[in-house]
Amino acid sequence: MRIHSRAVLAVVTASVLAAGGLYLIIAGSGEGPGAGVPRAQPVAGQAKATTGEATPPATATTSAASPSPSTIQASASASAGASAPARQAARGGWVKVDQALWKKQLAAFKALKPAPVRNNPVKVPEFHVDCTVAKQSPDDAIVFPNLPGASHMHTFFGPDIIGASTTTKDLLAAEKTSCRTKGDNSAYWMPQLTRNGKPVPPHGFRIYYGSRLKDPSRTTILPPGLVMIAGDAKRQEPTPKDSGINQFWCAGAAEVGRSADGNWPKCGTGGRMIISITFPDCWDGKHVDSPDHRSHVGPAGPDGTCAGGRFPVAIPSISELFTYDTRGGDGFALSSGLPSSAHMDMMNGWDPAVLGPLVRTCINQGVKCGTTPTFD
Repeated sequence: MRIHSRAVLAVVTASVLAAGGLYLIIAGSGEGPGAGVPRAQPVAGQAKATTGEATPPATATTSAASPSPSTIQASASASAGASAPARQAARGGWVKVDQALWKKQLAAFKALKPAPVRNNPVKVPEFHVDCTVAKQSPDDAIVFPNLPGASHMHTFFGPDIIGASTTTKDLLAAEKTSCRTKGDNSAYWMPQLTRNGKPVPPHGFRIYYGSRLKDPSRTTILPPGLVMIAGDAKRQEPTPKDSGINQFWCAGAAEVGRSADGNWPKCGTGGRMIISITFPDCWDGKHVDSPDHRSHVGPAGPDGTCAGGRFPVAIPSISELFTYDTRGGDGFALSSGLPSSAHMDMMNGWDPAVLGPLVRTCINQGVKCGTTPTFD
């Protein structure tokens, strides 16, 4: 009980300071070299939409064990009383796509001819982008725009200009990015992983752009200005093995056990802890953002197509795969809380002239490419 009381007291203190216009920030750093990682299956059971992330609590680490569900839930309740400006920023609103620009980009995409399929590639509609860490900071340009330091700590990939006030136009104008595919200036970010309060550097980050639809040939490019979130920072539930909730698992070696609280895997020799987060395949065709940053995108309809549901435009489904230089075990936490709170933010910074051939050649033809629309 003492551990829980101290954690809750720290959260209440952080909330009081936030209400006065100050923010307690748990700083962290640590970068790891990016590396290619094996393809993983998307995590089942994506979280339902919410109205935004909770302001992060200040935590007191007094044990090697991960935070308990009761501690995390108390933290979320306390942080819900954060400053009014932060709550307003989290609500956001419906943002319409620039229809003139979208129609122009869509027409150019439809005029593209795919490269001929050669060398018998794998029949999986996808290509990928590899990135290294760009920066780590307590910012979130989607949930807390123009409020630097208002979020829990995030690990960012993409242009290093990303901050609380960054827009998709800023990304397109960025001169460099930590992602290796020239033409992808998108920004991607996820809660920071820690062990006993210290940052765990990612070993690699790979983004798969693909399709889970019955007919991937109808998939288009991403609309200009698109931002979205997958997962739910407020979801604080236990994640025993095979629970169906966002989970970390082992790559490179089998899982040999679980942490004391059951939420984290223990990997065998040579293994690394890994997690995947997947965005929907369909878009409403009208908005590039929504109040919860999720409701403008969604799943396919009952017939397995976007046209058969509430989101009629097929876009690439983005699966983001993180590997960490650790075999797992006890003492882990995300800056957002339990593993079930894992989520991913994405701001579209693609040059449509680069994204178009990748979608047309790889996804539309239902074949697996690497980082270019070729089959060499």
